[in-house]
Amino acid sequence: MAMAAGLVAACGRAPEPAPQPPAPKPDVILIEPVLPERPPRPELPPLFRDIEKRTFQFFWDTTNEQNGLTPDRYPSRPFASIASIGYALTAYPIGIENGWVSRTQAVDRTLTTLRFLRDIPQGPQRTGKGAYKGFYYHFLDMQQGQRYDSWVELSSVDTALLMMGVLFAQAYYDGDDDREKEIRRLADQLYRKVEWTWLQQREPLVSMGWFPESGFIVHDWMGYNEAMLLYVLALGSPTHPVSPDAWTVWTRTYNNDWGVYYGQEYLSFGPLFGHQYSHVWIDFRDIQDQYMRERGIDYFLNSRRAALAQREYAIANPMKWKEYGENVWGLTAGDGPQNTRQIYRGEEREFRHYSSRGAGLRENFDDGTIAPTAAIASIVFAPEVVIPATEEMHKRYGDYLYSSYGFLDSFNPSFDYDIPLKTGRLVPGKGWVASDYIGIDQGPILAMIANYRNEFVWSVMKKSPYIRAGLERAGFRGGWLSPEDEPAEPMQADSQAAAARALGMAESRAAAAEAQRQQQQRQDQTPSANRAQPPQQ
Repeated sequence: MAMAAGLVAACGRAPEPAPQPPAPKPDVILIEPVLPERPPRPELPPLFRDIEKRTFQFFWDTTNEQNGLTPDRYPSRPFASIASIGYALTAYPIGIENGWVSRTQAVDRTLTTLRFLRDIPQGPQRTGKGAYKGFYYHFLDMQQGQRYDSWVELSSVDTALLMMGVLFAQAYYDGDDDREKEIRRLADQLYRKVEWTWLQQREPLVSMGWFPESGFIVHDWMGYNEAMLLYVLALGSPTHPVSPDAWTVWTRTYNNDWGVYYGQEYLSFGPLFGHQYSHVWIDFRDIQDQYMRERGIDYFLNSRRAALAQREYAIANPMKWKEYGENVWGLTAGDGPQNTRQIYRGEEREFRHYSSRGAGLRENFDDGTIAPTAAIASIVFAPEVVIPATEEMHKRYGDYLYSSYGFLDSFNPSFDYDIPLKTGRLVPGKGWVASDYIGIDQGPILAMIANYRNEFVWSVMKKSPYIRAGLERAGFRGGWLSPEDEPAEPMQADSQAAAARALGMAESRAAAAEAQRQQQQRQDQTPSANRAQPPQQ
């Protein structure tokens, strides 16, 4: 766009040149879609069993036994996170299946949680309430279940993460005894109570949330990011469903994020959590919405490409952070050392504490902080690179990064500045390491390893009629969504979209080439305070 504008401006300043023969057009070869091979299935080494057990214990040990509320983080444990509760409800059946807790214990804990969620006071008041219109506040007091503080929002996406755990419990506990029947009733009641349409202030999109002090958040959930699961739930609601055009508008901005990045062509979102959260519960293999039919892949393969691109980014290491490489990689949301600017390799760099970090066409920020969950929770997508990365991080950093509940949240070998830290600690000669485990980073580790072993979470969630309804209303078909008496519909590409797809590919490659040129130009410049600064979120 900028190049075209420059040419137009130039035509106004110079005489029109003599006619020239038209330049030859570059060959555009449209290839019938050939599905990429599925990831290989290497056997998991014993380390992964230990990771699973320790990560499960995070949820079992730190959750308040009296009310089922799970802390956002531990050991600091300042407040409960409703998203962490969703992951905890998913963790308990994994514990049953592995023999770490009995079914009776898990049923007790699940019932305690669902009853407490049902009974939390709801209302529009600023204090004394934990929910409103079926949505829950992002963070709750660990004891009373009320809104933790005035900066805490009524969160649509965190409620969605909670509801995924609620519906998972409903699908898993299918016994005939009264307590398992009650779990199913309570789960249904909680899900049906969520008024998704109430947050549609700019229909058909759903707002990110609401504050009693200021009203609705002005930003809506628009693709592509972790809120894919939110729209599936909102579309599948039997009581307050959003209309199918919500998915159409949700996907409308996808083309802004489709492109080539570090050798992979995919729908980009910088932090890997955006490529993982929805996949924790939903098996996106071989099912496609309209957009993915046009691209000839599915969201599962898209997430595989995102993980592989992040690894290639770490190998290239354009910002020259310490330790980055083929087996040390993974950018997502998580803890960091501090909000500060420090000199690194002769340049001023920005560092952050808790933040979203990523590498992609957009939503980029990289301050040298690696989160093990970014790689490990990608196990289903790219096991051939995740397994060696997990083993390498355990071997190289395990003495101070791996403890009671598995991997601590994050580490930064490049950060060794003697300044006050927001969280974590400095390990002499090793850099910064987090001091907390974070629930929404622990949850995907446990669930994705379970999915890799035997598709456990996916298989259970396929029983939920609400998830199926939401996917079908979003336009997904094929794969496991095909009727049982019909063969599964193979993945396909919409032939009418071939020309548009080819144009989008060409434009994205041109943009990638221009970005690389600009990056090289910055690297060739004299070091300055503004050199090599990562883009802001």
